[in-house]
Amino acid sequence: MNSFNKEQVLEDFRNWSSMIKKYQIPNTRKAVFQLANSFSFYVALLVLQFYLYDKSVLLSAAVAILNGFILGRIFIIQHDCGHRSFTKYQTLNDIIGTFCSICTLIPYEYWAKNHNFHHAHNGQLEFSDIGDVECLTTEEYSKLPWKKKLWYRIYRNPFYLFTIGGFIYVVVYNRFAFLKTEPFKKVRKNVTVSNLLFLAVYAGLAYTIGPGRFLIVQFVNLLFFGTYALWFFYIQHQYEHIYKSSKDNWNYVIAAVKGSTYYKLPGIFHWLTGNIGYHHIHHLSPAIPNYNLPRCHRENPVFEKHANTITFWQSLKTVRANLWDEAQQKMVSFGEYRRLKK
Repeated sequence: MNSFNKEQVLEDFRNWSSMIKKYQIPNTRKAVFQLANSFSFYVALLVLQFYLYDKSVLLSAAVAILNGFILGRIFIIQHDCGHRSFTKYQTLNDIIGTFCSICTLIPYEYWAKNHNFHHAHNGQLEFSDIGDVECLTTEEYSKLPWKKKLWYRIYRNPFYLFTIGGFIYVVVYNRFAFLKTEPFKKVRKNVTVSNLLFLAVYAGLAYTIGPGRFLIVQFVNLLFFGTYALWFFYIQHQYEHIYKSSKDNWNYVIAAVKGSTYYKLPGIFHWLTGNIGYHHIHHLSPAIPNYNLPRCHRENPVFEKHANTITFWQSLKTVRANLWDEAQQKMVSFGEYRRLKK
C-alpha cells in the first residue's frame, strides 16, 4: 500500500505558496545564459555532425546521442516559455518558445495548452491521456476488447515507447490537433501554422545544406530527443507508489508532491535535461523557471522529506508500472494484474 501520510504532507506544505514565491521570479541573466549555451552547443554539434556525415554517417549519428539531449534542453526552454516562466515578458516568452519549437518540431502554443491542462489535472485518472503517458486502471483494462488490450500493451512496451514511439510522438503525432474540446479551440490553428513554418524552414535548410545531409542528421537528432523526452515524461508519473486519484477525491498539493517523482541524477544530467527531474517542485509551481528549481529543492528540506525520490537504476524498474490498481493504490505490472485476476 502507498504508505505516505496525506495529513502530514498537507501540514508540511500548508504555507507552500509563500515558501516558493521568491523562486518564481525570472532571472534575465540566467535566461539569456541558458539560451546562449544551449543553442551554442546545439549549433556546434550540428556543424560537427554535418562535417562527419561526409566521412561516416555512423559517426555523425553517434554525435546525435549528445545532441538529442541538447534538443531536450532547448525543449525545456520552450516548455518554460509556455508556462510564462522563462522570462518576465510574455511576448519575449512567445518569441523564444516559437523559435525553440522550430528545433523540436513541437508546436509551441498548442503543446503548451495541452501541457498546462496536464498540470491542472495531474494524477486524475479521468484525464491520464492528455499531456501524459496514458494510464488505465486495472478495471478499465479488464473491460477492453482484446484488440485494444493488445494496443495498450504495445503502447506501454518500452521497446516501442522509448524507441520509435518517441520519434512518432515528436515527428508525426504533433502534426495534428487531436484535442478538439473547448479548452483547445483557440490554439488548434497553431498546429497548422507551426507545420507550415517548420516546412518552410526545413525546406530552406535542406536546400542550403543538402536534403540528405540535413534531413538525416536532424531526424536522427529528433529520434534521440524523442526517446529521452518520452522517458523523462514517463518516469515522472509512472512510479509504483505514485499518487493517482479520481477527480472527486483529488488534491492539488498531494498530486504535485506525491504524484510526481524527483529524479535524482548526477548534475550533468540535470543540466542536459533542463532540471526537469525536479518534477515534484515543477508541478507544485510551474511558474518557477527551470534554472531556479535546484535552489528551491536545496533550500527547502521539506521537498527532500516528501519527494518520491528515484535514482537512475531505480527508474529502470518503472517500465513495469503498467496499470493503476485502485484497491492497492499503486501501479502494477501486467504480470501482477494477471495474478490478481486469478
